Order: sequence, then C-alpha cells, then structure tokens
Amino acid sequence: MTADATTRKRAITVAVAVLVILAGGIVAFYKVPAFHALLHPHPVGDNAAKTAEQYTCGMHPFIITDKPGNCPICGMTLTKIEGSPAPAASPSTGARKILFYRNPMNPEITSQSPAKDEMGMDFVPVYEDETKGGGGANSPEGYATVQVGAERIRLAGIQSAPAVSETINRPVRAAGVVVPDETRVRRVQAKIDGWVEKLHSNFTGQLVTKGQPLLEIYSPDLVATQREYLLARAGVERMKESPYEDARQMSSGLAQAARTRLKLFDVPESFIEELERTGKVQRTVTLNAPVSGYVSGKEVFEGTRVSPGMDLLTVTDLSRVWIEADLYEYEAQSVRVGQTATLETVSDPGAKLKGRVSFIYPTFSPETRTLKVRFEFPNPGLRLKPQMYANVSLDLHGATGVVIPDSALIETGLRQIVFVDAGDGSFEPREVKVGVRGDGKAQILSGVKAGENVAVGANFLLDSESKLRAALKR
Repeated sequence: MTADATTRKRAITVAVAVLVILAGGIVAFYKVPAFHALLHPHPVGDNAAKTAEQYTCGMHPFIITDKPGNCPICGMTLTKIEGSPAPAASPSTGARKILFYRNPMNPEITSQSPAKDEMGMDFVPVYEDETKGGGGANSPEGYATVQVGAERIRLAGIQSAPAVSETINRPVRAAGVVVPDETRVRRVQAKIDGWVEKLHSNFTGQLVTKGQPLLEIYSPDLVATQREYLLARAGVERMKESPYEDARQMSSGLAQAARTRLKLFDVPESFIEELERTGKVQRTVTLNAPVSGYVSGKEVFEGTRVSPGMDLLTVTDLSRVWIEADLYEYEAQSVRVGQTATLETVSDPGAKLKGRVSFIYPTFSPETRTLKVRFEFPNPGLRLKPQMYANVSLDLHGATGVVIPDSALIETGLRQIVFVDAGDGSFEPREVKVGVRGDGKAQILSGVKAGENVAVGANFLLDSESKLRAALKR
C-alpha cells in the first residue's frame, strides 16, 4: 500500500469517528430533560412540575433569578424566561398574579398570553399589585403615583429637596452695544456765508476741549459786522457829552445790537473783547469747540465754501455712553427706568461698571421679538468705545413665595410636573404653576406647599414609570 493511500484511509477513519460522536451528542441532547425544556417551552408531564421558574432583564440578560421582581440595575420588571411555567395565583403561597402581558415598547398593546413584539422582544407580565393604587386626587391626567423601594431609589439616584418659603431674585443678562450719548453730541454749523481759511482740527478722532479753536472762517458779513460794531462804539463815545438823553440811548442801543449780532454768528467772546481793545477789524474769525470730546465727523476742508446750516464738524463727548441691549418679552416686563445695572466688557473682563436703566423703547422688534432697553454708564478712561460689545446684567424685583430647585420641574410643553415625596418610597405627581425663575430656583404659585419634599434627581425615570402605571390602569 502506498503512502498516499494510507493517508487517505486515516482521514476517512477520523471523519467517520467525528460523525459518530456528533450523532451521539444529538441523541443525548434530546434525551436530557434540561435540554429538551430549552427546545420545548411548554413542559409536558412530570417535567412541568420539576422545571424551575427563571426570570431575566430584557436590558441586562445576564441578570437571572428564580423569583419575579425588578432589575437591580435599571429597575425594569424582570421577564420570565421561555420554558419556565407561569406562576400560579395561589393566595396561600402569596404568589403574584399575572393579569396580562404588555408590549415592552408600547404599554397600550397587551396580550392575555405570553407573546413577542415585532422586534422579537418578550412581552412583559403585568402583575395585579402593579395596577393597584391610584394617582391620587392631585395627580394630573396621564400620571399615576409611583411606588419604589429604598434600593431602587439608591440605584436610580433619586434625590429629594424641600420646598421652602423665601425670596427669589431674577437676574437678567443681555448683550448690548456701546453707542454715544446723543445728548452729548454737538454739531458745529455755519450761520453765515464764507470760506474755511484754516482748520485747527483737521482729522476725525482728534480730542478737543471746550473753547479750543476748531477753524478760522472768512466771511464778508462778519467783516461788515465788525466795522458796524466799531462805528457804533465810536458813536457812543461821541454822544457821551450830548445833552439829549434819547440820542445817547439810541447810540448805545446801536452798539449793543451790533455786538449781539456778532455773538449770534458764534463769534467767541474773547474775539469780541480783542476787537474792542484793538479797534481793528480781523479778516477771519476763529470758531471754538462748544464742548469737550472727540471729532467724530468732519465735513469740510481748508478752502471749502460754507453756507448757513452747513455741518462743519461734529464733536462727541464720550465721558458717558449708552448701552443698547435687547431683552425678551418675559424679561422686559419687569424692567423699570432707574434700576441699577452692572456692565462687563470682553476687552476688560475684570472691570465692572455701575449704571442704570435710562430709557425703555416703546415698541418690540418684529424680527427678534425683543424689546430694546437703554442703559447709561460712566466711561472712565474712555474704555468703552462706540460699537463695542458689552454684557449687561441687572437684578429684577424679587418675588417671595414657595421656592423649589429648578431641576425638580418636568416640562411637558403644556404644563409643568413635579414629583412630591410622600414617604415610604412613594412619589406623587402634581401639576404646578410656576412664577418667577432665577438662580437655579423656581417660584411655585400652586401645587406644592412649603415643607414638602420634591424629587430633583432622576426625574425622567419617575416620569416614565408614572406614565407607564397610568397606562396600565387604563
């Protein structure tokens, strides 16, 4: 016999041996009652009495127990493993009675016998004791009282906090824009025809002080008015020795009228005094800054012809500025003129300035549905520049009443729900009316009394369980 034939014979012998072993295992599998029970969920004969009940968690299948109950990890009701008989309702042994089975994802779908949903998940048994107990007189529609044990409270992280009677503040924070104080903006305009001979402030942004020369203007009207005033003053001197009182008063009136005309043309008082002292007509007249500030607008250059009403320069005083911020409707209703505000800037986060509400605009913005509020702040060191962003915060008038942590509220869209700790692991759902909110707290106008404890942790678990129990009762 060759080597290849010997190798082929050994391979055939090994294959036959493996087939024999597999066949024997299959026979043994069917003959052992434990394996037979796995394939046939409904035990027959004496095996039905001998099979032990086993339950597991649909979310944590490694949790297996021989008693019904709840999962120690997530708190879900344990599901009976297929092949375990349903517990019989026996008052003498205290076994729990199964009323029906429900879909684990939709409690509205029920069955009178064990079943599976479209995803292959087992229906969850609903016991008689789970549907006992109502939601109470204060329970809102669609909610029921939740009864949990101490161990489930610890595992789920459910915490409670007392409702207290105190005053709650309403801090409001808004982003605003720095704008110049409009009451501190001055425009230098021409009141006569003429030409700009010289500009002393010839670029935008230049700092000027009150009384500082801005520009020199030549005007034939100003030259004529100067001569008129000098002649009138000379006439007053000549009429001093006149015996006629009327003539003296007329001469004095003409001089005073010419002087007033120069002042109405914005000729500085210092220029008029120099004209009186020297008695010489000046070709140009210097116009001075009416206020201290920055040149924020410049409309002329040297040699520009000007006419009455023409803007020459704009001077803005930035020692005080406005902050215009937008507040939402529920915030703006409590804002009042004169309230104190605090300002912080992005460029200087450590600095804080104190100001006040100076004006509340009468109309809402149709695009943002906000109300514009004006704040007035001092500007030491001119740190606040126009168009700079700033954060404004103010404390609105506080409200006194029953206050709970804001985390206790469950927002449903149409109402707010809280779970009141009734003791012994029982949590009662209540619909509440919320008032002022702020500092992580909420004022309760109705639904909870001072001294009661409300759940502030793992509320979503209580919410789900409460809705589930309410659905099971229906």
